[in-house]
Amino acid sequence: QVQLVESGGGSVQAGGSLRLSCAASGRTFSSYAIGWFRQAPGKEREFAATISWSESSTHYADSVKGRFTISRDNAKNTVYLQMNSLKPEDTAVYYCAAGSLAADYRGSYKYWGQGTQVTVSS
Repeated sequence: QVQLVESGGGSVQAGGSLRLSCAASGRTFSSYAIGWFRQAPGKEREFAATISWSESSTHYADSVKGRFTISRDNAKNTVYLQMNSLKPEDTAVYYCAAGSLAADYRGSYKYWGQGTQVTVSS
């Protein structure tokens, strides 16, 4: 089993940056793909980015491509989401999730964190 804890959220102005972290417990962390999803008020949870267990594959939603970068440090059991050029529409609760495939759909992920709030003001 894997337990995930997100951190790094906060409030920033448009154009600013934040780096989210997803810290995992469990010795098998390095064997899981990790995805970041986000959920804005009144909206469905949507895919943002994912990275394979070997770091050889990353994938981004079109809405964040070129602005967000996902990376992982398996030695630290941590995955990061660097978010630059933030926009008000990036405001959401951000969740990390662990699964067997680096996919862009929720059903591919078995373990989820509790989320961290990101608020971007104009």
